[in-house]
Amino acid sequence: MKKQSISKFPRGRQMWLPMLLTSVLLGTGCNTPRSAGSEPSQRASLKHTFSGSPSPGRPDGSLWKVGRPMVWYMQGPGAGGQASIWGDGYPQSVATDGELPRFEFISPAVAKKLADGGFNMMFVRNTDDLDWAHANGMRGMLYVHEGEPPWRNVLHPDALDDPAWLAKLDVLIDKVKNHPAMYGYISVDEPGTSEFPAYSKLVDYVRKRDPKHLFYINLFPTYASPGAQGTSGDKVTAYREYLHRFITEVKPDLISYDHYHMKKTNQAYDGGDYFLNLVLVREATLKHGLPFMNVVQAASMGPGWRTPNADEGRFLAYTTLAYGGQGICQFVYNAWDGAEHWGGIENPDRSLTPLGIAAKQFHREFVAVGEQLQPLTSIHVHHLGGMPNGAVALPADAAFTVDPRAGYLLFGYFGSGETVTHVLVVNLNYTSRVNTTVVGPAPLQVFDAATGIWHAASDGARAKISMEPGGGKLLRLR
Repeated sequence: MKKQSISKFPRGRQMWLPMLLTSVLLGTGCNTPRSAGSEPSQRASLKHTFSGSPSPGRPDGSLWKVGRPMVWYMQGPGAGGQASIWGDGYPQSVATDGELPRFEFISPAVAKKLADGGFNMMFVRNTDDLDWAHANGMRGMLYVHEGEPPWRNVLHPDALDDPAWLAKLDVLIDKVKNHPAMYGYISVDEPGTSEFPAYSKLVDYVRKRDPKHLFYINLFPTYASPGAQGTSGDKVTAYREYLHRFITEVKPDLISYDHYHMKKTNQAYDGGDYFLNLVLVREATLKHGLPFMNVVQAASMGPGWRTPNADEGRFLAYTTLAYGGQGICQFVYNAWDGAEHWGGIENPDRSLTPLGIAAKQFHREFVAVGEQLQPLTSIHVHHLGGMPNGAVALPADAAFTVDPRAGYLLFGYFGSGETVTHVLVVNLNYTSRVNTTVVGPAPLQVFDAATGIWHAASDGARAKISMEPGGGKLLRLR
């Protein structure tokens, strides 16, 4: 959860460029409590086939497809600007007092830069942006807000009570819904349960007019108070209620949440509840057959947080995969913002940060590994060498293990029904490389995420692997 002053989506802060809706329209261009970490009993009945197909728990009326595992960002290109002039129907950013504006407008060059950085989703404002996304093999997440205070997102429940606003929203949907790069509509960040009924109506309204595309809402993390969530009870009970009510009332296609845990102090397990959040989101999405996206920390979040390095960024990507996630979103892309944000993907001079350089590789690995896991079900997740809050220990009779049983490791077991066929092993030590031997119940193959090729293990059912700090290796029975 961000501090009150930090916003993923524009909410009237001076840094955001007012985008008139008309310019976009007319321009070219869990009921029963369980202990944390337990397995949902409904899992065996689900068939998780996300690749190029709808999620098995797709809400009535939805035709949205996940497609490629999602790699996105917040507060970056397409998210706004500090100064602009208008070109041929599209704003072009210009310098102010010799300084580059924080957020670039989308252009062919910017779209290519994002694709080269391993992103496959980007902010879009109009059809020009969607064209450039399509030309670079990317998908567009549409964000439009009013051009005057209070800078409400156009996809806001107030639209349902304002005929003029609703008419403009209808025109907007009709304009973008058939574009091949269109992927989703960005709506609200971190709503409480009191807002769910209104957003349920808005989701239903938009879905009836465009069933093919995602209506995106991002949720609170576990460390948001029950008061903020609109729930009650202890941390686990409150968050389960929050997720359950969102899924059953709003009926989303996707669960997206943020959890920023890398701080300057108390770094044991970094914030404590990172894995608890993954446990609870995985539990809810398995129960309901939905994919999830993890909005991960890419910058310092204020005086108490540190800037994640390249190895920590890799750790966030691979742990998301091991828990069954199908998307990551970097928060934030452009990170200079007074004392709040530093680090991110890109420096003020538009050069890549160390995290941005490393992300070009681990973003592609995330997609490659995620595609291999899409036809499978997340069956178990086990930890070895450390038990953060919510974690489940690797059992003595585990189908896949390591020899010797040492290290700080994570095992994501995948397969069909209850039959485990794949394991994603993650090095949770993001300060040093780990060399180990994975032992399976039969001959193994190891996936090369850089080339997309499976290779026979070095010794039948024993596979010697080497993992970068925070990295992982996917193995399967052959």
